[in-house]
Amino acid sequence: MMPDGIFVTGTDTGVGKTFVCALLMISFEDTCYWKPIQTGSAEGTDREWIRRVTGLPDYRFIPEVYCFKDPVSPHLASMQEKRRIDLSNIRLPALPSRKLVVEGAGGVMVPINEDKFMLDLMLYLGFPVLVVARSTLGTINHTLLTISALRNSGVEVLGVILNGPRNKHNREAIEYYGNVRVIGEIEPVPRVTVNVLRGLRKEMSLL
Repeated sequence: MMPDGIFVTGTDTGVGKTFVCALLMISFEDTCYWKPIQTGSAEGTDREWIRRVTGLPDYRFIPEVYCFKDPVSPHLASMQEKRRIDLSNIRLPALPSRKLVVEGAGGVMVPINEDKFMLDLMLYLGFPVLVVARSTLGTINHTLLTISALRNSGVEVLGVILNGPRNKHNREAIEYYGNVRVIGEIEPVPRVTVNVLRGLRKEMSLL
């Protein structure tokens, strides 16, 4: 059963966090999506992309608190636009009877201002974390480092989603050395559509 909120992070940028958030939104009807810090909005926001591919109604999408144009790290984007990111301005939306899917920007140790990281936002919001990782070479190190950083800070790790071609050895190594569940393996899809997402809902069944 899905908890009241999930924070979706990644081992890197571009590993498929937004895709997994879209899949969560399709898999659980009582969810809302929120990405409090968005960069690269000049090319469109992740909220807009998920709304478009899922066809879900607007009320299931919470606007960003901080939205920056350039596709760079939040700390740099905020400096360029002279708008400092302050965690105290990021308040959980009131969502009676609904669960929240929160997407981070980049990975755990991405800085958001001069002394805070994405990890601090996770701690501030207090939700368990779902780690999205690549399935390919190098993912064992990246994923174990991410899990270690989360647990050493007292953050609950819900599990790992692997994006990419299935790799039995990488999956087994992450589960064994990370003492964590790989709750889903999502192979590449030629095009993301709502029907593709519906066909992948079984990958969320372990939540």
